Amino acid sequence: MPTRTVAVGSASGLHARPAKLFVEAAAAAPVKVTIRVGDRKPVPAKSMLSVLALGAKQGTEVTLEADGDGADEALDGLAALLARDLDAEETSDV
Repeated sequence: MPTRTVAVGSASGLHARPAKLFVEAAAAAPVKVTIRVGDRKPVPAKSMLSVLALGAKQGTEVTLEADGDGADEALDGLAALLARDLDAEETSDV
């Protein structure tokens, strides 16, 4: 099963707007994606409550997993999204 480990780049961590953007992207992926912190149980990446419950702060390493056709591409895109500071991008949009 393909995996990607990435450090959360957003200043607020995986909370509020960054979590919303990540969950929306995960839900649009053509495969089922899970996310976990450390050795904790993986949770569905398309579940906002599950993603928020991870408590991932800026710099926290999370592991994404997916299986099936398009898994590698989906994980690459989601990992790149998580690595960005989505909070900074929001303020530059104003």
